[in-house]
Amino acid sequence: MAGKLALKSPSLETIELATRHPLPPSVSTFNFSTFGEDGDEEVRTRTETALASDQSENENGNRNESSLAPVDRGFGVWSFLTGAFLVEAIVWGFPNAFGVFLNAYLEDPNWSSQPNARSLLPLIGTLSSGIIYCSGPVIYPITTRYPYIRRIFMWCGTLMCCASLFGASYATTVKELVVLQGVMYAIGGSLLYSPCLSYLSEWFVARRGLANGVIFAGTALGGLLLPLLLPPLLHAYGPAKSLRILAISTLIALLPILPFIRGRLPEVRTRVVATSRRREGWMWDKMWWILIVANTVQGFGYFVPIIWLPTFASELKISDSGSALTISLLNGASVVGRLSLGFLSDKIDPWLLALTTLLSSSLATFLLWGVFSHSLGGLLAFGIAYGCLAGGWSSLYTSFIRPIAKDDPALCTSLLGILMFFRGLGNVLSTPISTSLSSIHTTTNVGYNSSYGDAGHMDKMGFDVAGGKYEKMILYCGSCFAGAAGIALFGWSVERSKSGAGR
Repeated sequence: MAGKLALKSPSLETIELATRHPLPPSVSTFNFSTFGEDGDEEVRTRTETALASDQSENENGNRNESSLAPVDRGFGVWSFLTGAFLVEAIVWGFPNAFGVFLNAYLEDPNWSSQPNARSLLPLIGTLSSGIIYCSGPVIYPITTRYPYIRRIFMWCGTLMCCASLFGASYATTVKELVVLQGVMYAIGGSLLYSPCLSYLSEWFVARRGLANGVIFAGTALGGLLLPLLLPPLLHAYGPAKSLRILAISTLIALLPILPFIRGRLPEVRTRVVATSRRREGWMWDKMWWILIVANTVQGFGYFVPIIWLPTFASELKISDSGSALTISLLNGASVVGRLSLGFLSDKIDPWLLALTTLLSSSLATFLLWGVFSHSLGGLLAFGIAYGCLAGGWSSLYTSFIRPIAKDDPALCTSLLGILMFFRGLGNVLSTPISTSLSSIHTTTNVGYNSSYGDAGHMDKMGFDVAGGKYEKMILYCGSCFAGAAGIALFGWSVERSKSGAGR
């Protein structure tokens, strides 16, 4: 209607921009009018008091902005990174070292003689890591909307992890072990571990790839130390008492660490950013879905040696300490792989790095495990090579995500959770697949003893160990890496063509 002033409500983007770039203070008195539907009502508003209040709030906001800890440097950054590294080592160390526990369970008639024990016991390690991987799409939307709950999750997760291990020490059936040592531990580990990744994008920008590699290297460190500590512990006290010792030790180790795992941004501000900057363009990004497929296929193969290497070593009549050493060296070498790929991913195209690590992992599986792992020396060589080459895959995540999520910490965390979810699917499903493959071998070799048994016969290749029991498993694992390498090659070529077209 002519002569009337139309007022348009500001958008959320306008409000957010105004809060980040406040207007200069003013002491003027403003009068403005709004008219009712009939045009006969005028409302006069005096704003001196409101502007004075706004000026005070802007000054406080500027002081808060300047008081934020810096990114990529300073005590807050490195204390957080150290704490997250240690949390990662504790939470993931147990699932990665479960092969030692599995070997102890299978050698104990109280467990191995129970129905379906050989198929259910390997699921404990798979579930404990797989559920943590798959929990991201459930937990991250909650922590994004209610960021203050991250601290609560961490404390609840700590208590739950310790309670699950302590409760598992009193289990009498395999199913109870699966629920307590597998499922319950995984839920607690998810609550404890997820906030670490959520805080990562707040503290690091330029060095995010390196920081991601450092945190994920904690997983490998836990997998390095626990396999060395568990055999003498299990030998001296047995599985039950060892679980109680681990539960109490975990609680004592985590309590002084948790205060350092905190965010850089005030939680109220984090919530505003998380709910107002959500992007959906990533859903239609071709490179994102190529990454999802490559990541999933890699996950179907990666966890097979971690679960089965100690059992494979026992088939070679290697001692318990030697069997534990194989998985320990694998996890130790993963520290090198994750730190190296994390550092390089800030400087080199992650698709090229992905192609390199996947192809070399496939060759190492076929040659070092399949051909040369007929003795302890060959098995140790495979563990070291596999850890260095395959163990660093997850350190590439942030570099893959960076061009998609840009500077949105909430979106970065959500995409990271989706990647881990699909890798977790491979983790969970690879165990029943590999278990079934290990039971399919030629009937002519049934009852065949391994390398140093039966009339001095020695296996000529790793494929021949236990009468070929692990041959199809090794072929499956190497083929997964080869398939993922082909997908990575396709992704690299698509990215190069896109970059070439943009010139």
